[in-house]
Amino acid sequence: MSASAVLFDVDGVLLDSAAAHRRVWDSWAVSRGLDTETVWRLTFGRRPEDTVRDAAAHLDPALERRVLDELLSREMDSIQPVDGAVELLRSLSGRPWAIVTSGDRSFVEARFAATGLPLPAVRVYGSDVEHAKPAPDCFALAASRLGADPSACVVVEDAPAGIHAAVAAGCTVIGLTTTHAAAALGQAHLCAATLGEVGELLRRPLVGDLPTTVVQPRGAGG
Repeated sequence: MSASAVLFDVDGVLLDSAAAHRRVWDSWAVSRGLDTETVWRLTFGRRPEDTVRDAAAHLDPALERRVLDELLSREMDSIQPVDGAVELLRSLSGRPWAIVTSGDRSFVEARFAATGLPLPAVRVYGSDVEHAKPAPDCFALAASRLGADPSACVVVEDAPAGIHAAVAAGCTVIGLTTTHAAAALGQAHLCAATLGEVGELLRRPLVGDLPTTVVQPRGAGG
């Protein structure tokens, strides 16, 4: 796929963190008397404080974010790279790339360092924009920092909110079915089940209208 740059989401794309995040959000929801399933559905691709606003409008999002960050810090060692992440990043062969995540800067960078994932020069976090995913601002900012037009960027995302943001920014999107079935990623231009398949798609020439390549997902949980 011809592209000036590749923009990667982190959780569910480069870091296998869904199980850890589920434990964090379930613990928090129970402690606040909230339904765990309802809260969990609000979390994907979004800043924790934005989830708190929707799940419990009576709570202080900034205070609850600190509580959630403390719970997540206890899960650090359980979060490892998604299969194929290191190989995919190495295969980019000098192509500019960035990470674009709703996650916390210190947490993401600590996990990348601990697990051997390389950090790109351009990194956009939820705190870097006023309006996070599903708003397009984060992807527009990453493209700008790379000196690329959003229309020449390919985004790899696993969450509907992130895919919505990337499409709104004008990017081409590969939906990775690690945490959601392909049917839930309907706005993505293409879908893949593994990062190995993402690498194959990135090597394809992009001619004319984009096909919709849907690979059957292996199931949620990454």
